[in-house]
Amino acid sequence: MGGCFGWGKGRPSQGSGDGGCYNLLAVRKIYTKRGDQGDTDLLYGGRVSKTDPRCAACGSVDEAVSALGLARALSVDPKVQVALKDAQRELFLVGGELATDVKEYDTYKRHFAPVTSQMTERLEKLIDGIEGQVHLPASFVIPGASPASAAIDLARSILRRAEREAVGLKERRLLINPEILRYLNRLSDLLFMLARYEDREQGYEALSDEKG
Repeated sequence: MGGCFGWGKGRPSQGSGDGGCYNLLAVRKIYTKRGDQGDTDLLYGGRVSKTDPRCAACGSVDEAVSALGLARALSVDPKVQVALKDAQRELFLVGGELATDVKEYDTYKRHFAPVTSQMTERLEKLIDGIEGQVHLPASFVIPGASPASAAIDLARSILRRAEREAVGLKERRLLINPEILRYLNRLSDLLFMLARYEDREQGYEALSDEKG
């Protein structure tokens, strides 16, 4: 379907009551050939090279959404599954903003909700609720205690890349909403905690080679 965030010729629909832009409008054909020369569409703002830094940031967010889907499919904990799906939905909002030219930001806001401080605060409350239920080692955790936690850690590391790329957009004055940086930072923290929560009964390994 092409497009910086895989939306192609359509626009993401806001859905009913959830404030997210994570549904696709119907696209008649899966391929359009419009991107065969190496350019693509922003959500709002015309066509750019696929090497545009906005495409890189959107691509990393897209990777994170997919990795979260794998993690959700592997998780055995309903609480973790819900948190991961919520993160997937909200990352489509992030991707929508990243895929919008700064000159068209008002156009974006007329159609979709931006990332807000309330979204970040919700993540912080989830982190606070998990902290008392897991034991964190003093050294680095080695990912891989379970398939689900390994997938969550993979999504977390991808999201850190998306965060770095979003910082680059801010430095190039291609990012208007600073809350995106706070949200991505906090979501990465939440994913770290969710991975440990997923493995809370079986434990995990740290660099000390001691079971968590």
